[in-house]
Amino acid sequence: MSQPGTDSTVDLVVLGGGSGGYAAALRASELGMSVVMVEKDKVGGTCLHRGCIPTKALLHSAETVDVIKEAAQFGVNGTFESVDMPKVNAYKDKVVEGLYKGLTGLVKSRKIEVVQGHGRLVSPTAVEVALEDGSTRRVEAGHVLLATGSVPRSIPGIELDGVRVITSDDALVKDDIPASAIILGAGAIGCEFASVWRSFGTDVTIVEALPHLVPLEEESSSKLLERAFRKRGIKQELGTKSEKVEVTATGVQVTLEGGKVLEAELLLVAIGRGPVSADLGYEQVGVTVNRGFVEVDAYLQTSVPTISAVGDLIPTLQLAHVGFAEGILVAERLAGLPVTPVDYDGVPRVTYSHPEVASVGLTSKVAKERGYEVVEATYDLAGNGKARILGTAGAVKVVAAKDGPVLGVHMVGERVGELIAEAQLITTWEALPAEVAQLIHPHPTMSEAVGEAHLALAGKPLHSHS
Repeated sequence: MSQPGTDSTVDLVVLGGGSGGYAAALRASELGMSVVMVEKDKVGGTCLHRGCIPTKALLHSAETVDVIKEAAQFGVNGTFESVDMPKVNAYKDKVVEGLYKGLTGLVKSRKIEVVQGHGRLVSPTAVEVALEDGSTRRVEAGHVLLATGSVPRSIPGIELDGVRVITSDDALVKDDIPASAIILGAGAIGCEFASVWRSFGTDVTIVEALPHLVPLEEESSSKLLERAFRKRGIKQELGTKSEKVEVTATGVQVTLEGGKVLEAELLLVAIGRGPVSADLGYEQVGVTVNRGFVEVDAYLQTSVPTISAVGDLIPTLQLAHVGFAEGILVAERLAGLPVTPVDYDGVPRVTYSHPEVASVGLTSKVAKERGYEVVEATYDLAGNGKARILGTAGAVKVVAAKDGPVLGVHMVGERVGELIAEAQLITTWEALPAEVAQLIHPHPTMSEAVGEAHLALAGKPLHSHS
């Protein structure tokens, strides 16, 4: 690492060390570029430290609770005693720390310099970093990549205090289990915390302004999740907004449209994440920013030719794997390699609740809006041997163009997130249902459900009603 305060000139300076930023840095280094990555916190960003990894660790602890509680149905007599949240958090933190050490070692091995401090764009080819010792350092580069990520959003009028009214960041470090919780927002973050807390014994109510849980998913998937959540005792207030939030002596009070009042120990605001772009010099240098998001073209170049942007900072899907793909694309474009724009329709999406919701491609509604004549088939997991063994309910739905390729695959059930990669290949390669129906899936596995749905759509159902 260069000495603090010294200037340097490199091929690429990356502002932000999250998923998109470090993916670009790693690939650029592989391609022979000199790279400096500026990060004010820890390399790995939201996904590693406050998002994907720690939340999924909590979900695994919650799944373990459910396995113990439900063991009797599998002929195993066990007794559930309690959840020790400090130990759960220690397990979660150990997972994160192990991955963080691996990532920092990988970055070091690629000879990528990491400058820790608060970076700011000061020209089309330079970032200035305020270092921890109070000094500054300017990094000049042939190209600048903006990858400053996102933070949890709130709603005007709702004051986040970190105790009674909290964000997902706060929820991840709680050392106790709330007796009751209201969750504002039914996207992936809201549904995953609802699932965790319910497994831990919390009385949970989800409030969502749109008509369904995970409202961007296929409507049938949303309804299956709603049914599963009701069966688990997770209450839902759908198609309604909160009008007022008050902190009381014992918790929070949320007043909904129409006057209904909900009370709980805490309120989790999980309405999504907003881009980190304010006061970083972007607009002053000429980068076009719209409602906080940096605008880019299909190749992730901003309005300034020497500046690109990736990840949650731009108005694409806020998913770590999208950031990885975008970072790699930028690095390869700068190296002069032929690149193809990211196919955002083809990005797999997973909500890791109990049960999981996974999808790729178009919903039937979007397909129809785009002019397709749609045909569909749904395979109920009740007919799947492995699903029966696991004791999970759900379905796989396939949406295809009439006499044409598969447009979307939508799943609900335990571990369906592990099946979505095959579905991505099916939709991306524009496979016909009959072509997928010819593939042989191992028995008994959950993956058979993908094959069965395509068999049904091809007109030759095996373990499902025609």
